[in-house]
Amino acid sequence: MDALRLSELQSAWVQVALVVGIGLLAAEFADRRRTAHRAVIFAISGLLAIRYGWWRATETLAPFGLTWDCLASWSFFAIEAGAILSSLSAFTILSRTRARHEEATRHAGWWGAAPPPRVAIMIATYNESREVLERTIVGAKALRHPNKDILILDDGRREWLGEFCRELGVRHVTRPDNSHAKAGNINHGLDLLRAEGPPDYVAVLDADFVPHQGFLSRTLALFHEPDVGLVQTPQHFFNPDPIQHNLGLSRSYPDEQRFFFDHLQPARDAWGIAFCCGTSSIMRWEALEAIGGFHTGSITEDFLVTLTMQNAGWRTVYLNEPLTEGLAPEGLKEYVTQRARWCLGLMQIARGELGPLSRNSLRWMDRWSVMDSVLYWTTTYTFRLAALTYPLLYWFFGITVVDASVPEVVSFFGVYFVWVLLALNVVSRGLVVPLVNDVSQMLGAIPIARAAFTGLIQPHGHPFKVTAKGGDRDKIVVQWALMRPFLILLGLTVLGLVAGIVSPRFAFGEAGDGKTVILFWTVYNMLVLALTLLVCIELPRAERHVADGPERATLEVEGVQHRVWLAELTSEAARVRGRQPPPGTPVVLHIPDAGALAGVVRATSGDGVRLRLEPTAEQREALLRRFYTTGEAPGATRTRLLGLAGDFCSRLLGLKR
Repeated sequence: MDALRLSELQSAWVQVALVVGIGLLAAEFADRRRTAHRAVIFAISGLLAIRYGWWRATETLAPFGLTWDCLASWSFFAIEAGAILSSLSAFTILSRTRARHEEATRHAGWWGAAPPPRVAIMIATYNESREVLERTIVGAKALRHPNKDILILDDGRREWLGEFCRELGVRHVTRPDNSHAKAGNINHGLDLLRAEGPPDYVAVLDADFVPHQGFLSRTLALFHEPDVGLVQTPQHFFNPDPIQHNLGLSRSYPDEQRFFFDHLQPARDAWGIAFCCGTSSIMRWEALEAIGGFHTGSITEDFLVTLTMQNAGWRTVYLNEPLTEGLAPEGLKEYVTQRARWCLGLMQIARGELGPLSRNSLRWMDRWSVMDSVLYWTTTYTFRLAALTYPLLYWFFGITVVDASVPEVVSFFGVYFVWVLLALNVVSRGLVVPLVNDVSQMLGAIPIARAAFTGLIQPHGHPFKVTAKGGDRDKIVVQWALMRPFLILLGLTVLGLVAGIVSPRFAFGEAGDGKTVILFWTVYNMLVLALTLLVCIELPRAERHVADGPERATLEVEGVQHRVWLAELTSEAARVRGRQPPPGTPVVLHIPDAGALAGVVRATSGDGVRLRLEPTAEQREALLRRFYTTGEAPGATRTRLLGLAGDFCSRLLGLKR
């Protein structure tokens, strides 16, 4: 019997090894841009998902009856089945992709000899700081499009911002109330434009998103087709999100939204179901007029505007180019609040007049698009919580949740998990790292799951919660409120595991190799929970933008110019290598774009000095343009596994890298 069991286990591991081999071959030879290759990869993913789900349904569930085993086993499977259904939908979407780079290049300036179209750039703001707004306004002014108006839609009605806008030469717009939050603010701006003489296009930027200089020229090119109502571009971030930052992975692991913007949205575009994500988008005025502006039936007005346009016959397309860069949520509370708001807003849409089951003119693909999002929000986070809590039923009460042997788990779950992991990393160039991805979902699981089901049951009457940006973040902050449930879960998991191993009276229930399976499951949960607790310890944040790499500059000291290396640069400070004048020495730093920057030596540093800069208003604008309006995507755009391991070890050891 032992020999047979060993043979079954060996067979299962051979299956996993075979999947790994095929996956590595796919990574080497498959072209992630070709639909045929992607279709094969995700068709296999779907078949393995169905195979796994069938095995779970037919081989691992407790018999029907009035028992706790039956209740636990079938309820967990129901939650998991929802997650599998969501995965099947995602695999179908990911089986295609579309790139519009050549199209945007080919149709640049499609209006020919006619005057360039007039574009109104709307920057909606509520409580953002001067620092945050300044770089966005400077970036909007630097856009390489001559016919543009810049409107700062101030729902905070701040006098200082009105004066600041006058200094920078842009329009400051307020309204008497804050009805319907951001959507209402934009609609007020649209009413103003309509009365004055409407533009041809309207671009929308969040207050913390800076456009690159080619944002308008590249996006306007895709309006060459007359039925395109909206062009969306990805959101890139010049600062690490809380997960990257608190785990010390900002140099080796991309932000949590990269998979969506770089891979899922292009795949949705290939199916004709890309959607507006609010900021970094541009809309045709005619399309906005046709739908009556931004609808206010959801707190996620961006997704709703796409559905409203599609319902009226206008298309949304996606240009996957880094044309804006913004500020990711800097704190965990803001990060969780933002995602819970997205979830709640989607549920409001699903229950509204443009929901997938409502009578409207939406295509079946648009209905599928909404259902896919509903499945994601309602199953992903619920399943994540269930996976953490259900093993406790075994350790404390002897309730069997999954009745399976180790060879079966390896053969069915292991093969499925490994293939899907490899498939996602083939198309995303390594963005999916299991433990880190689990943590990113776990952090917001409780409020997001609550928002999902609250929104489905009671879709209306929920206030719009603004995502706070900027502020003082120079201290270590432990987010005890967020940490508490995970700390409790980790304590219960450790207690249950110890009790199950040490004290036989707690080791209830024997389901073949069930104890081995539950043991592995429990240890993995402990790792996820430990990492989640680590992320809940928020580290101080330094300046949000520094020079991308060393470059040559000139340091003028007492009238003598010296060639130096510029190692770090912000709008207020710099670090140079090559000369070491004493602290307090007045200097002039000569760099491209900003010219001669006056400053003073603040301190010596290794083989150089740190400078405090004193730029003029014009030089400050030039520096902001240099930092935010040119170049490629900021931050890490792909995973470096070796770097990730090194950065994480440094984080654990408290080292600076």
